[in-house]
Amino acid sequence: MDPGFLILTSLAEGAKHGYAITADVAEQAGVTLGPGTLYAALQRLEEQGLIEGLPAEGRRRPYRLTPAGAAELSAQATRMHRLAALSLRRLNPEPA
Repeated sequence: MDPGFLILTSLAEGAKHGYAITADVAEQAGVTLGPGTLYAALQRLEEQGLIEGLPAEGRRRPYRLTPAGAAELSAQATRMHRLAALSLRRLNPEPA
């Protein structure tokens, strides 16, 4: 699964720092994001304007979803929902 999508999904619940994002993704999606993957994706999402970094809290810097990030997450989730529904219909066609 795309790390960016997982991060956007985690941040849809509210601002989080890197460790909290990693823990949430692991708990909710069963995917472990390594530090390199996490911070590269955070940087990419921030450059795209989908998330923004907030002032650091000690050594931790929280991030939050931007309105553009929420719109992108909604669009991606809608596409995934349609594809999942199509897949299930094709796997389990209704009897004629």
